[in-house]
Amino acid sequence: MYFEMGADGQAKVFSILKVLNFLSLTLAAMIGLTACSVQAPQSGATLYRENCQVCHGRTGAGDGPNAGDLPIAPANLRLLAEANGGVFPTEQVMIEIYGYRGKDLDALMPEFGPVLDSPQVIWTAADGREIPTPSALITLAQYLETLQD
Repeated sequence: MYFEMGADGQAKVFSILKVLNFLSLTLAAMIGLTACSVQAPQSGATLYRENCQVCHGRTGAGDGPNAGDLPIAPANLRLLAEANGGVFPTEQVMIEIYGYRGKDLDALMPEFGPVLDSPQVIWTAADGREIPTPSALITLAQYLETLQD
């Protein structure tokens, strides 16, 4: 039993079981709210559709609805592996997508780094380097690899 003095000076009695039940329900509610606030990572296909398709097209062929309005045609993403001796150039693709200031001020490709902000994971480059990389960037690059002809 648990005793507490009320504001009116009367002793109130709580059973330990009631207190424990209240605490367990409160903890369960807090865990449930935390789980609801964590968003599942977007798929590579979703990232592509929301950020790339307007220029590169539905299939990655460079024929998106905005392609005709650009002074330089968007790359045909379906040919990246072919242009690299049959090997998909994952690192170069991620560098181009992520972008960084000063890279090529005349480039039309927007800097997507802030859009792809996500938990960092270690990505291992072809030469063995381990590089902390936003997980969304890796997911998008993996999706682009599936578009190869």
